[in-house]
Amino acid sequence: MPTEFISLTFPNASTEINPIPNPSIDPDYLVRYARTLDDYGFNYTLVPYDSSYFDPFTIGATIASVTKNIKVIIALRPNTLYPTVAAKALATLDQLSSGRVVVHFIAGGSDAEQAKEGDFLTKEQRYARLEEYIRILRRAWESAEPFDWEGTYYQFKQFSNKVRPTNGTITVSVGGSSDEAYRIGGSLADIFGLWGEPLKETKEQIDRIYAEAARAGRPGTDRPRIWVTFRPILAETDELAWAKAHRTLDALTENRAKGQGKAPAGAPPPQNVGSQRLLDIAKRGEVQDRALWYPTVTATNARGASTALVGSPQTISDSILDYVDLGADLISIRGYDNLNDAIDYGRYVLPKVRQALKERETGSAA
Repeated sequence: MPTEFISLTFPNASTEINPIPNPSIDPDYLVRYARTLDDYGFNYTLVPYDSSYFDPFTIGATIASVTKNIKVIIALRPNTLYPTVAAKALATLDQLSSGRVVVHFIAGGSDAEQAKEGDFLTKEQRYARLEEYIRILRRAWESAEPFDWEGTYYQFKQFSNKVRPTNGTITVSVGGSSDEAYRIGGSLADIFGLWGEPLKETKEQIDRIYAEAARAGRPGTDRPRIWVTFRPILAETDELAWAKAHRTLDALTENRAKGQGKAPAGAPPPQNVGSQRLLDIAKRGEVQDRALWYPTVTATNARGASTALVGSPQTISDSILDYVDLGADLISIRGYDNLNDAIDYGRYVLPKVRQALKERETGSAA
């Protein structure tokens, strides 16, 4: 399948470098941002989930109603919605958007974050619940007959779903860097999401995912597509981009010290394996491979996707193509100046990557 691009949805003008205290939804901004992604050829936008954040389904429905092509990825934690309800909610949104819905499952990487909404399962139990949850949703979308379920985490009798996805099913995405994530994502997911790590480590992770897919009996033609996330810092030249990167880092560090960052200044080390991996890699040096920059990881305590690609449009595009060559054909890019960065990516990065791929396919040169 062709290389596709993902962004993250922002419902207001607050950014990590210029945070707005306790911002509410700005409907005009949300619509403008969504339409910008649509106009500049992004294929997907992820609507994130947080225990204290806005409802992804409502945000996703708004995006779908004001765009034509972009697909909406709904982030979903299994503890927040019973699977039969989720199956109908996702299929409803899928019908309303003419088949433009994807669901990205988050098992839950922090005990403290899960506890905020009454979820006290262990990490192993959360992943086991996720596996059961995905199997229920697939059955609900595909089964024409009522069915019972008697599982470890869910039990119900004669559930009948009359709300079917537009194309028969909905694309399922799973992310993570733990053994449990590799196993469940490799065996059940259509897409597997990774954070931006160096090429060597990314290749190792892809190999793990593919091995789990094979172990589950999936043929090579049915392996999960790989999604990798970066935070590009883009400027006209590499020199200007590095100057911009250091200004960005200063802002992130200052905001965290003032209590306005993603993680408090004295936050303990993160519990999830993905963040731990990023922090370990950061200890090896600031720059990895062509342009992968790690100080943004340490400045945010690896809270979420935080590895930057720094450089000119050509450097950023070449770096993305390095990952495409590894097997990552879903590239998530979002910056630190959310709307303006999305516009710059749409103008200067997406076309360059797509042109390079087209030239490879046709054997021509620009």
